[in-house]
Amino acid sequence: MQLSFFEDKKEKSTDWKWTMANDYPQKNGLKVFSCFACGGGSTMGYKLVGCDVIGCNEIDPQMNKVYVENHHPKYNYLEDIRDFNKREDLPQELYDLDVLDGSPPCSTFSMAGQREEAWGIEKKFREGQKMQTLDDLLFVFIDTVAKLKPKVAILENVEGLTLGNAWKYVQQIYKKFNDIGYKVKHWLLKGETMGVPQTRHRVFFVATRLDFDLDKINMYFNYEPITYGVIKSDKGIEIENKNTNTFKLLQMATPDDKRIADIYLKLGQKEKCFNDKIVWEHRVFNTVAAGMNVFRGSEKTRVSCKDIIYAQTFPEDYNFINNSLNNIIYICGMSVPPIMIKRLMTRLIESGLFDYRLKNETI
Repeated sequence: MQLSFFEDKKEKSTDWKWTMANDYPQKNGLKVFSCFACGGGSTMGYKLVGCDVIGCNEIDPQMNKVYVENHHPKYNYLEDIRDFNKREDLPQELYDLDVLDGSPPCSTFSMAGQREEAWGIEKKFREGQKMQTLDDLLFVFIDTVAKLKPKVAILENVEGLTLGNAWKYVQQIYKKFNDIGYKVKHWLLKGETMGVPQTRHRVFFVATRLDFDLDKINMYFNYEPITYGVIKSDKGIEIENKNTNTFKLLQMATPDDKRIADIYLKLGQKEKCFNDKIVWEHRVFNTVAAGMNVFRGSEKTRVSCKDIIYAQTFPEDYNFINNSLNNIIYICGMSVPPIMIKRLMTRLIESGLFDYRLKNETI
């Protein structure tokens, strides 16, 4: 049942804690292929509503190894999506997709990054360990849409894409989708209102070549925020080197500090250590980002591995292969929270967008 836009009653979320072994429902017939698949956050979200995710494309060998271990794709393409787009040997099944999913690397649009300075510049990024540009991957993905012609395409990126000078990219996204015969609409969605235990804000574009009014889709969510105290699990990891400035500043942290940088400011110094975050039981967990450090403010330790897994709504039985905290943060930070995709797809299904398939019709 869809919420009224003016509905004040908040829903409670308990599905952030789940397992792949027990919580995937019966398949509903919708076929999905995931680009920039990373650890499969979006893949798991689609599976949680019954979709069959038949394959993926990913450039990073180590990330792809983890994806294959957990999701066992029928079709797996470990390569630059630009090379994938040049392929002439793709199976026919990929030309009959219900959803083509894509979450291009987004560091060049992050408000915490270089933004405009990095646009159009070829650099060596960890994703694939090769020279590449990132800001044009949004349009490379739309080239993939033009090639495979799925019924629906879902494109996800950071909130920064809609801010400041980056808005020109949004306009180009609309134009390029329109040029290939797709209608498109976008929403800024906030994880904390969707039953995700972190403050993750992402923009989602939904494009379709179907005769469907995208304005019918309700993307208003009103879940009760889940604070860190609810998901907090296991003992925090002790900080070994207590001679660092970070450790010393952490001892001064009070519940109004969300970052080590906030403490520098209180001391009248220049902000530093932007990736060092502090979580408190009464607050919602910070956005999980690859490369971040996260500390428990009340205990002056690093967070536990389970803290990250729950905040990102990854399943308890996910195999990270390397179970170090840094690796878990990296994989989760590079992936979409599964529950965000579950919520989004639930609304798309409720809107009637996929009735042609769910009613066993052909198109």
